[in-house]
Amino acid sequence: MNCFIFVREIMQEALDADADYRREKWTRFGNEAEKFELDVIRNQRVLRTHIDRKALREEAERKKSAHIQYLEKLSQKAPDFAIPLRAHTVWEGMTVKLSCKVRGHPPPVSCLRVCCHSAGVQLHPSNNVDIKTLDDKATVTLRAAHKEHEGVYTARLKTRDGIQEREAFVYIKDASGSVRGGPASPLEMEVSDVNKDYVFLTWQPPSADGASPVEGYFVESQGEWVRCNVNIQKTCHFPVFGLKEGTLYQFRVCAVNQAGPGRPSKATEPVLTTDPLEHTRTMAVKVDQERTITITKDELEGQVKAPFPPTSVRACEVSDSYVVLSWTEPEPRGREPLTFYVEQSLADRNSWGLASLDTLVNSPRFPVFDLVKEKQYRFRVRSINKYGVSDLSEPSEPIAVPNPPPSVLAIRDTDTSVLLLWQEPKDKDGILGYYLYYSEVGKQDWKTVNNKPVTKSRFTVHGLKTWTEYVFRVKSVSRAGNSRYSDESQPIAVKSAINVPSCPSAIALLLCTGSDMVLGWKAPSSNGGNPVLGYYLDQREKGEELWREVNVKSTKERKYKVSNLTSGHFYQFRVTAANVVGIGRPSDASEAFLCEKWTMPEPGCPHDLEFREVRNGSLVLLWVTPLYEGQSPVTGYFLEISRATSQTAGLPSTKIQSLTRVSDLQRGQTYRFRVSAVNEAGVGPASLPSEPVVANTRPGTKDIEIGVDEDGFIFLGYEAVEKNDESEFLWSRNYTEPIDAKRTKTESKQKRSVLTFTDPSEEDLGLYAVEMSDTPYLSSSYNFTAEGKLLKSGWQVEVSERGDVRLWLQAESLSESAEFRLIFNDREISSSPHHKINFNKAKGLVEILFDQLSEDDEGSYTAQLKDGRAKNQCTLVFVDQSMSFIHSNTKLPHCLSYVSEEKVNLICVHYSLRKQVANTKKDTSFKWFKEDMEIKEVVYDQESGVSSLAIPQVFKSTFLSRSGSKNFCFFRISASDDVCMFEGFYKKTLLSSPSSGLKLSIPGNERSNEEFCMQKVWIDVSNPSENDRGKYTLEMFDGKDTHKRYFELSAEVFAEALLEHQRLNYFCIFLFPDRAKVTKGLPDVVAIMEDKSLCLTCYFDGDPAPEIFWLHNDRKILDQTQFTITKETKRSSLTIHKVHMEDSGKYSILVRNQYGSETADVTVSVYKEGEKPPANAVEMG
Repeated sequence: MNCFIFVREIMQEALDADADYRREKWTRFGNEAEKFELDVIRNQRVLRTHIDRKALREEAERKKSAHIQYLEKLSQKAPDFAIPLRAHTVWEGMTVKLSCKVRGHPPPVSCLRVCCHSAGVQLHPSNNVDIKTLDDKATVTLRAAHKEHEGVYTARLKTRDGIQEREAFVYIKDASGSVRGGPASPLEMEVSDVNKDYVFLTWQPPSADGASPVEGYFVESQGEWVRCNVNIQKTCHFPVFGLKEGTLYQFRVCAVNQAGPGRPSKATEPVLTTDPLEHTRTMAVKVDQERTITITKDELEGQVKAPFPPTSVRACEVSDSYVVLSWTEPEPRGREPLTFYVEQSLADRNSWGLASLDTLVNSPRFPVFDLVKEKQYRFRVRSINKYGVSDLSEPSEPIAVPNPPPSVLAIRDTDTSVLLLWQEPKDKDGILGYYLYYSEVGKQDWKTVNNKPVTKSRFTVHGLKTWTEYVFRVKSVSRAGNSRYSDESQPIAVKSAINVPSCPSAIALLLCTGSDMVLGWKAPSSNGGNPVLGYYLDQREKGEELWREVNVKSTKERKYKVSNLTSGHFYQFRVTAANVVGIGRPSDASEAFLCEKWTMPEPGCPHDLEFREVRNGSLVLLWVTPLYEGQSPVTGYFLEISRATSQTAGLPSTKIQSLTRVSDLQRGQTYRFRVSAVNEAGVGPASLPSEPVVANTRPGTKDIEIGVDEDGFIFLGYEAVEKNDESEFLWSRNYTEPIDAKRTKTESKQKRSVLTFTDPSEEDLGLYAVEMSDTPYLSSSYNFTAEGKLLKSGWQVEVSERGDVRLWLQAESLSESAEFRLIFNDREISSSPHHKINFNKAKGLVEILFDQLSEDDEGSYTAQLKDGRAKNQCTLVFVDQSMSFIHSNTKLPHCLSYVSEEKVNLICVHYSLRKQVANTKKDTSFKWFKEDMEIKEVVYDQESGVSSLAIPQVFKSTFLSRSGSKNFCFFRISASDDVCMFEGFYKKTLLSSPSSGLKLSIPGNERSNEEFCMQKVWIDVSNPSENDRGKYTLEMFDGKDTHKRYFELSAEVFAEALLEHQRLNYFCIFLFPDRAKVTKGLPDVVAIMEDKSLCLTCYFDGDPAPEIFWLHNDRKILDQTQFTITKETKRSSLTIHKVHMEDSGKYSILVRNQYGSETADVTVSVYKEGEKPPANAVEMG
């Protein structure tokens, strides 16, 4: 029983284990199936995502391709000339290369053809001409240019709309002559009328005669170039007679003047001398397939032996000295070779003579020489063979010479060319063309226009000076020679003819609101010689062909708001400009703009980029700010610069403001620009590229100059390179702001304009610009700054308790380029062991540190500061060791006032001198000194600090007297608890005279002033110089006798007096504030061109009002014809009319009153036109 139970338990455990195994196996299977299912789902998702991405990518590529195709269609443009042909001027024998380039989208291929329009035929490659056409470029190369190649070359471009043409004229200049002063080579030599023994040569005369007029020509034939004519042939044609039949010949010709033969012309092609009528006298008859019989006319003449007379005798070439006769051979000829006899007679007579004499004439051509000029002749001919002589032919008609064109008309074309029209002569038979000549009006300096005759009766003369008047004349050219000159045309000034304006360009979308669009565009490159009066806009929806007018009335602004548009539609626009002549061509259609409201955060694009002040390596760029600012205001702009060629990458962008001067450009290089606006959200779209501009200064361009006119007003002056009747001067501030007419006055005369500030103040400071209405890129600007406002304070003085002295002054904060000079007694000084000079630019501090003062430090100290255009100076005068400059903040006693007088008479009998000091103590002593001698009779008030000195009577010995200098009474005051000294001065010069009759003889000049009163006489010499040295004589007459007194002002005495004068001048600065002085002087050196007028203006001050004298080389100016002197309150001007070389020299203005005088000098340098003024001079006029 127990065993059974045991077995059953074992079996149950086995069944349970098997069940557990099966359960676990199914669990594992379910888990693995679940994992597999998850993997399948995940893979399905990945696959679906991949498929979705591929579909999106394909959709994006499809849209991109469609957009590219759309853009390509928008950018499609008909072919035109990107780089047209340009005119060339080369020397004879040089290589000429003409090239042009076309553009269009898609690029044009094999559509360019070049032809020579002057000859009227298409050029073909040859030994001297190479033509290459590759894609969008065509090139024509002339390997060795002859004057025959001169003319108009035309490039033709075939398009769907027709043929476009661009022309260029090639000028061929004469090469250097074979002899010095010899003429140039003739041209266009041709061989014609070739016969058995005769040819006729023609050529065109050279364009340049050389050192003397062309006298004639020598003709040479092939081989060693043997001359065909013994005597000089004066006309441009020559018959060569007596040649060998059946021989090859080449010919050339050279012109001859007094210097000798010039360069030979280009040789002709080889020609063979044959009978030109031989083929007319034979006939080939074919007998059968193998035989041909040749029959001559002579064989058909039968029994006729003697010849008939020639017929149709006429002159085929006519000259002043010969005639070439031509006739028709007789029929029948007499079956034998013919020769001829020629007879001649004057037309008004019947006296015939043999012209051919012993010459054997084999051809029906014969030149008759040695004819009388301006005489008319008739000719007749006989035929001769071995059987006899024919009868005489009928006489020829009388032979008469060509007339010049009866009238010449010059018409305006461009600013450098004139269209010339002339009427052909009534009898124009034999006229080969015309030579044209021009000269400036009044000069009679005639120059040749064309080197070979013009066959038409009109020609455009290029290379003339704008706004210069010219006259023209014409000659007729024939084989008989040139006619006389035609009458001169009426004078004409070279300027552009009035035409319709060219088309505007660069249409840009400036703002879109969903139903309105604001468009902007660039002005036409040419206004047609007259200002543009307005613009007309057309519009069309994308895909339409018909244009619809937007504005019936023209708009003057270069932007326009187009309304009533449909949102979501694309629109195209075009613009047309109009002037008084009419409406020009419309612009190219703009790109298709989407009418959709702008909501982007970035600003819109700037527009209307313009150039000003184009110079070598720099220019000023202007643009109009965007109409759409975005989510925040515009904070700046990015400028992109690119070379004009499409292959050149742009330069790095730069953040700038709304107006900028672009510098560091390469001189002569072509650039284009575009601008993008910036705000807080980022950078907006770029503007359309500007027009190409060359960074080069146009010859003659001038900048604005600043000056002061005769009335003392500041002005800005500008002289234009050129100006026509329609152009105007436009002044502005910062290129955009108008000028305040209440504060300024503008005057323009011819090419010059002046802006005058009628009431100048700090409000007028800023940038001023001027431009021409038709050529704004030739503008100029001037930054009008406040010169002389650098200093915040004058000289300040500090004295330490131990005696160190510090002088300092405070200026504005200065730049690193600021300059400082310290002038001591007219010489520049720097730091030394005795004194140290510090200059701190950042702080604007200037200081001088003295360890200990000495007598050598006495004099004037002038600090000169310059920072850019701003400049100023400040002067301090040291007076002896007393140092009257000691400042009030020191603990020592210091001066509050200078010595002053209470009573002054001309003849002084009483003086009261006063002095006030401060910072005194109870034990301070106050002393007066006269010439180092102490004066006891003084009054000193301790409370007020005032001390007075009374002088009851003044004698001569009271004053210092030095002949030839200003004289002063010198007092020294000592106030001491410590020692502090001050000085005072007073001027007076007295000279006793024993009698009343006075006469002064002074070897000086107008700066000496003699005066006398009662019993005294004195001489006052202002600003003494070396010219004041010499002998002084005083003559006194008492009614009976003359008394003389002499004084010799020697070099030693003068030097001592001059030193005293200079020292006392420093004292006067403080002692006499009302003395006469120059407040605004003259420049050191000025330069003026001869025959111009010069105005010198000086400002002064003083009380009483000073006397004014103008001096030339230290002599008073009295001439009122060449010199004009104006005197006003505190200002005087000297005008020199039409200055000459002898007017050079020193000019001075002397101002003086009873307290002193001062002189200001200027050196005037006169130079001739074409010379350069001195480098250190201020150029006037």
